[in-house]
Amino acid sequence: MKWISDIHPSVAIGITLLVAMYLGAAILGKHRVNPRHWFWFVVTVAVTVFTLGPVDEWAEQRCFTMHMLQHFNQSFVIPPLMLLAVPASMLRPWVLSKWVRPFAEVFTRPVIAFLTFTAVFVVAHNPPIFNLMCRDENVHIAIHLAFMVSGVIMWWPILSPLPELPRLSYPLQIFYVFLLMIPMTAVAAPITLAYSVVYPWYLEGPHPFGLRAMEDQILGGLLMWIGQGTYLMCVFTVIFYQWSRREDESDTPYVEEPSRPRLRVIARRLPGRLRA
Repeated sequence: MKWISDIHPSVAIGITLLVAMYLGAAILGKHRVNPRHWFWFVVTVAVTVFTLGPVDEWAEQRCFTMHMLQHFNQSFVIPPLMLLAVPASMLRPWVLSKWVRPFAEVFTRPVIAFLTFTAVFVVAHNPPIFNLMCRDENVHIAIHLAFMVSGVIMWWPILSPLPELPRLSYPLQIFYVFLLMIPMTAVAAPITLAYSVVYPWYLEGPHPFGLRAMEDQILGGLLMWIGQGTYLMCVFTVIFYQWSRREDESDTPYVEEPSRPRLRVIARRLPGRLRA
């Protein structure tokens, strides 16, 4: 549990503010936070603490594989969990405010969202930028924030909670997820197939888990390449399943219930003596 004492103050403050803002909005605000939202919020906090706690500690010990796991969580796991955890009523006043909405309408467009994430993902793994990130804590924090912000932007066309900034249709969501494999492969393949260590910072000290720098780099590249690819294929499958269910429901034939014959009750008039 040494990572608890070593956690950066900005991380502790950020997670505390995130929890306080959500609880304040959910309890004091008039928002419809159902059990599903609460579940995803708890999972979001748990994954965030795991990513910025023990995983970050292993990454600081020059474990490239853990560093890639951290970037994977910050880009592909935490952002969609955040979108699933926040109800539309909680997000609408912020995103649709007069100051934020113009930017939101631009950056949540699928093409812009894809290009924004791709730019952050590719630039951050460029060797000079990556080595600077490993040596400068402020740059490290800034890039991790950039991963999470660009991740939310990237996932918005798939998981948007606001009808004002809607999701893509199911066929376009599938195509969008398929395109996300392009920048991931463009970064992961050269790292995995390199003949030497790409990032010199990993050669400057011992590695945890008994790995050598080259072995660690190959393992981290495979995690980024195969692991993230498998994850996106699972997302692809979920979207296709939802699409097929929607199509099945819309194709269900309407069968009109057969009309039942109306029964008429004929009252017989009784003789006068019996009626008396």
